[in-house]
Amino acid sequence: MSRTTQTMRAMIVGSWGGPELLQEVELPRPAPEPGEILVRVHAAGVNATDWKQRASGGLGLWNDPPAVGWDVSGTVEAVGMGVTLFREGDQVAGMPRFPHQAGAYAEYVTGPARHFAHKPPEIGHVEAAALPLVSLTAWQALFQTAHLKPGQRVLIHAAAGGFGHIAVQIAKAHGLHVTGTARSEKHPFLRKLGADDLVDYTATDFTAAVRDVDAVLDTVGGDYGLRSLTVLRPGGRLVSLASPADDDLKPHAAALGFRAGFMLVEPDHATLTAIMDLVAAGRLRPEIETVLPLAQAAEAHRLGETGRTTGKIVLRVVE
Repeated sequence: MSRTTQTMRAMIVGSWGGPELLQEVELPRPAPEPGEILVRVHAAGVNATDWKQRASGGLGLWNDPPAVGWDVSGTVEAVGMGVTLFREGDQVAGMPRFPHQAGAYAEYVTGPARHFAHKPPEIGHVEAAALPLVSLTAWQALFQTAHLKPGQRVLIHAAAGGFGHIAVQIAKAHGLHVTGTARSEKHPFLRKLGADDLVDYTATDFTAAVRDVDAVLDTVGGDYGLRSLTVLRPGGRLVSLASPADDDLKPHAAALGFRAGFMLVEPDHATLTAIMDLVAAGRLRPEIETVLPLAQAAEAHRLGETGRTTGKIVLRVVE
């Protein structure tokens, strides 16, 4: 962060560990470098990767001080040299710099212009901030990694969660047959989103209820990956979104005629714009579990770490 004349509120972690280590501080307000924009943040989305990296050390990619978060929605405050996509006053949403530090839990954030897209007027900043990371992950997993086509079948684990409920909607918007795992009390919610088949994982082993899917999206990890291989059709794909350690499944999958591996989402202006077009068309909406003020980021992480939320948690930065 350079060339600043003002400060801003931001949430950092003093050291790696639990949510109680999140603290509000004053930091220099950043300025956009060439090709970047400065965004005044109205809302910041909270994602599982936020608390996983807070606890484990940020993949060694975070700066000092370690500032948390990626998903933002806000107003373009300034544009750097050479930027043509946006101008001051534009409403935007994005996932800048991932997996490198963005510091989205703050009043201002900078990032490459092409890591953002215009926010559609059909939704507010809270909803827009809930979308970038999970929607880009879902799109890239479904269509750029698993290469699914209309009519094919996908199993989405934890389908009612922050990622899962977005993946269900994007899959259905593209003509896929969707099976999801979720507790029974969340089934009505998922049916409203268009899920075709649902499995209560607390009562039924999904490996006994699901067969011959073309792809599995796994955000759970652990033994879910290995078990998920048994429900794939020949040539099917397991896309792990839980841990790089799941790349260990590759030889097991290959021996069975499947493909498997860990996928890391990437910022992508074109895909994020296509996602916002789905929003504008009324075919994609995030479910908001709760909205908390920026100062309560620790509580947001505690809530997310329960693994029992339906939809997304969002921090409101501008009251």
